[in-house]
Amino acid sequence: MTRTKAVDAELEALAHREHPSPHSVLGAHPKRSGVVIRALRPGATEVAALLDAPGPDGEQRIELKQVHPAGLFQTTVKGAKLPLGYRVEATYGDHATHTQVDPYVFLPTLGELDLYLIGEGRHERIYELLGAHPRTHQDVKGTAFAVWAPAARSVSVVGDFNFWNGQMHPMRSLGSSGVWELFIPDVEAGSHYKFEILTPTGELRSKADPYAQETEMPPQTASVIARTGYEWSPQEQEWLDRRAHGAPHAEPVSIYEVHLGSWRRPDGETPTSYTELADELSTYALDMGFTHVELLPVMAHPFEGSWGYQVTGYYAPTPRYGSPDELRGFVETLHERGLGVILDWVPAHFPRDDWALARFDGTALYEHADPRRGAHPDWGTLVFNFGRHEVRNFLTANALYWLRDFHVDGLRVDAVASMLYLDYSRKAGEWVPNQFGGREDLEAVSFLKELNEMIYGREPGAISAAEESTAWPGVSRPTYLGGLGFGFKWNMGWMHDTLAYMQQDPVYRRYHHNELTFSFVYAFTENFILPLSHDEVVHGKGSLYEKMAGDHWQKLANLRTLYGYMWAHPGKKLLFMGGELAQKNEWDATASLPWELLESPEHAGVQSLVRDLNRAYKEQPALWALDFDPDGFFWLEPNDADANIVAFARQTEGAREVLVFVGNFSPVPRSSYRVGLPRAGRWREAVNTDSRFYGGSDQGNFGGIEAEPVPWHGQPYSAELTIPPLAALWLVPES
Repeated sequence: MTRTKAVDAELEALAHREHPSPHSVLGAHPKRSGVVIRALRPGATEVAALLDAPGPDGEQRIELKQVHPAGLFQTTVKGAKLPLGYRVEATYGDHATHTQVDPYVFLPTLGELDLYLIGEGRHERIYELLGAHPRTHQDVKGTAFAVWAPAARSVSVVGDFNFWNGQMHPMRSLGSSGVWELFIPDVEAGSHYKFEILTPTGELRSKADPYAQETEMPPQTASVIARTGYEWSPQEQEWLDRRAHGAPHAEPVSIYEVHLGSWRRPDGETPTSYTELADELSTYALDMGFTHVELLPVMAHPFEGSWGYQVTGYYAPTPRYGSPDELRGFVETLHERGLGVILDWVPAHFPRDDWALARFDGTALYEHADPRRGAHPDWGTLVFNFGRHEVRNFLTANALYWLRDFHVDGLRVDAVASMLYLDYSRKAGEWVPNQFGGREDLEAVSFLKELNEMIYGREPGAISAAEESTAWPGVSRPTYLGGLGFGFKWNMGWMHDTLAYMQQDPVYRRYHHNELTFSFVYAFTENFILPLSHDEVVHGKGSLYEKMAGDHWQKLANLRTLYGYMWAHPGKKLLFMGGELAQKNEWDATASLPWELLESPEHAGVQSLVRDLNRAYKEQPALWALDFDPDGFFWLEPNDADANIVAFARQTEGAREVLVFVGNFSPVPRSSYRVGLPRAGRWREAVNTDSRFYGGSDQGNFGGIEAEPVPWHGQPYSAELTIPPLAALWLVPES
C-alpha cells in the first residue's frame, strides 16, 4: 500500500469515527517537503492555518484544502519544521468565523505513571486526571478531557462549545489503559459536555462523565466543567488538624441526620440552598447540642424521590441546592460552629439510566455482565463489579475525594449487607456462589477492607460507618484482626428490637422485656451507632411518634423515655430530623418539617429534652469514654419485667465517673423503688424525662437522693427512688 492510500485509509477511519489515534493524523506532521497540517472541521466552508510567524498582515495565513467530505482539511507548509505554532480558522457559511489553537498538536495530559496506576487500580487522585479539568497545557489555556472506556471503538467530546457534534473532537486512545484523552483549547469552566461513545456493536451512546465534578440541573443530564476556586480559611486547617488527632471512639458523638431538601422550606415548596442552610442548619444543630450533621446523599441524582440513594454523579454534588463551592462553604460554616459533617455514600448499587454508568462503553463496564451478579433485585439497579481494579479505584478515590476536596469528616456507607452476600434478596438459582461455594461476596469484602484501610490510613480522624443489618462478624474491627475495617456500625438490631418493644401496649411489655435488654448481650462486639434514622419513618412505617403506644400523652412520654434510654445506652447516637419535634406524620421528602408543632408546649418539650440530653451527654464522660468497652457498663436491674423497669450504670476507667440509668416503661409511677448505687453520698437527677419542662407529670426525686449503706443489685449502697410513669432518670453523684 502506498503512503497516499495509507493516509486515505486513516482519513476514512476518522470520517467514520473509528480511528483510535486521531492525533496521528490530525495536527502538524513532518514530511520531506515541510510540515503537513490536517484539521477536522465538519460543516466548515473554509479553513485556514494562521501561523505564528508574522506575515505582511502580522501573521501568515495558509488556506487548507478539503480532502474528505466529512470535514477533513489539509495543507502543506513547505520548508517548515516542527514544532510549528499555529491556529485553525474555520468559517461556517454565513456564520461567524471560529479560530482556535488546534487540539491535535498537544501531548497527552496523562503520563505513563498515571496510566500504570490507573491500570493497577491504585491512583488515589484519579479524579484529578479523568473527567474534565481546566488547565494550562503547553502554555495554552483550555480543558483536559479523559475518560475510561476500554471497549469503545472511538470516543468524542461533545458539548456546547462544539454544537454537540461528535465528529468535531474525537479523542485518542492511550493504549491498553482503556483511557481516552483530548485537550481542547479555550474551553472554559461552566461549559456543558458529554462523551459520545462508539460501542463495539457500532451504537453511538451519549454519556455523562463518570468523574464530572459538576452537573446540570435535573432533568437535564449533561456534565459541567467544574467552576471551582474555593479558598479555605486558616481556621479550617485548624479544624482538620484537630480532627487528625481526634479519637471519635472515645468522644461524644451525637449525629443529626438531615435531608437537605426537606429540612426547611420557607415558602413551603422551594428547597433551601447550601448557603442558606449553612447558617440556619448549623445554628440549629449547635443549639440542639449535636456534634455532627449527617446528610442523606448529596451526590448528583436525577430522581429526587430516591433521596439521593440512586447516584449518577459520584463526584458531583447535586445542583438542586447550589454549586460545589457553595457546598464547600456549607461544610466550612459547620466546622466554624464546631460541627462535624458526615455524608451518606452509596457504593452498593447505581441506577440504570442510559446516559450514566450503565453499560458505559457498550459493555458491562462498571457492573457485572451476569445479571445474577450485576442486577439488584430490591431496587432495580445495577451492582458494581468490585473485582475490577478500575471500578474499585473509581470508588475508593471517590471516598477520598469527599474527605479531601470537601473536608467532610466521615462517610456512612449505605446498604453494606447487600454488598456482602451474593444471595442478598435472591432466590435459589438467582445467584452465583463464590469460588469456595459460599454466599459471601469475597470481592466486595476485599473492596470494603481496602476502602477502610485507605480512609483511616490517609485521612486520620475521619469516620467510616456501615449500615449493616446482619450478624457479619467484625464489621467495625480492624482489617489486621480480620474485620472489615469500619470505624462504626449502625446497630440495626437495637433499633428494630427497641421500636418493637415501644410499640407494645405497656400491659404486654412484660412479655417482650428481652427486646429491651437483648442489645446489651452484644453491645460491645462492635463499635455501634444507635440509629433512629430516616429508614424508620418512611414507606408506611409512620413517624416515631406514631410508633409509640398509648394516647397522645403516652406517645409523647414513651418517646421521651425512648430518647432518655437511647442516650444512656452504650453506643454513639443518631436521630433523623423531625424526631426532636415529635413529628406526627411520616416524613415527606417533598415538604418542610412541621416546625409549627413547636407552637405546642408538648412538642416543644420533646425538643427541649433532646437538647438537654445532648448537653448532659457531653457533660458525662461515663456515657462515652468507654462506649465500646464492657468495663464501662454494668447491670443493676435487667430482670424486672413485671414492673417494666431496667436499671444500669455507665462509668469511666477506674469508675472515676459514674452515671446510673433507671427507666420505667410502664404508665404506673413506682414509689420507694430501691435501686443499687455504686457510691455513698448524695446523688442528683441529671435528667428526668418526666419533668414539666418537657411536658411530663413532674414526678421524681428533685431534692436529691442519699445513698444508704444497704447492699442492693450487687452494689454496696442503694436508695429508694420515685420513678415517674413512662420516664427515664439519669442519676449522678453530687460533686
